Amino acid sequence: MSMDTQQIKQYFLGLQQRIVTNLEAADGSRFLRDEWQRPAGGGGISCLLEGGQLLERGGVGFSHVMGDKLPPSANAHRPELAGRAWEAMGVSLVFHPRNPYVPTVHMNVRMFRAFAAGQEDVFWFGGGMDMTPYYGFEEDAVHFHQTCANALAPYGEDKYPRFKQWCDDYFFLKHRQEPRGIGGVFYDDFSELGLTDSFAMTRAVGDALVHAYLPIVERRRGMPYGQQERDWQAYRRGRYVEFNLVWDRGTLFGLQTGGRTESILMSMPPVANWRYDYKPQSGTPEAALLSEFLTGRRWI
Repeated sequence: MSMDTQQIKQYFLGLQQRIVTNLEAADGSRFLRDEWQRPAGGGGISCLLEGGQLLERGGVGFSHVMGDKLPPSANAHRPELAGRAWEAMGVSLVFHPRNPYVPTVHMNVRMFRAFAAGQEDVFWFGGGMDMTPYYGFEEDAVHFHQTCANALAPYGEDKYPRFKQWCDDYFFLKHRQEPRGIGGVFYDDFSELGLTDSFAMTRAVGDALVHAYLPIVERRRGMPYGQQERDWQAYRRGRYVEFNLVWDRGTLFGLQTGGRTESILMSMPPVANWRYDYKPQSGTPEAALLSEFLTGRRWI
């Protein structure tokens, strides 16, 4: 049996536009829209905002790509699919705000299909969202996690705790033994609810992003800050770069399949720095982020 993926594609395109519209209203600036084609098959739309009032850099990308043979990053956990043709589509975003009191947020929702003549299609969904604050506020973390839990609730009481733990485990810098942020939810290779309900669950996650993030933005965007806060933000952004380039499966998949480098690396912050063996002074808000928030703790 083969899948008709047109309905899924139309949802992803609509989700991208809805998120862009909401963030343009919040920022007051317009996203650049860049349509591209991939020589190996497929293409996408990259929407980018740089130098905004709210967002120092923000990207919302849609891609629909395909190929004749699965790359290693895609069949590492499914060796029986090696050699199959494939297509993948989804929406991925990262927002890097200007104000250090506003957290960075990442969201991705995607569908993958592997197929071969005379064999039934194999499909799965993946996605989730996670938040990376530079200064910790418990009410923000609770709101973000509660919104994720509410989105997943119709699909089983096991989904939020399971995907929350998956997120904590995935967005973890193993070489530093340190979480990237306060987590959220994450899942991959997911098809256990069947095509219709697995897609519905993925839509629920994608649709929840604006509700999870914008209330936090409005609560924090007016807070005053100075060079000390900007320096800490740039230092913590360095961890974001390390994760994306060393551990992220999506980045590896894009680069291994000949994807468009500008779009794959759109998630990188505009400014980041590294300081040798740096530790914030005890008792400061910066130290509190490490000791009280980057711990994989339960928020709801």
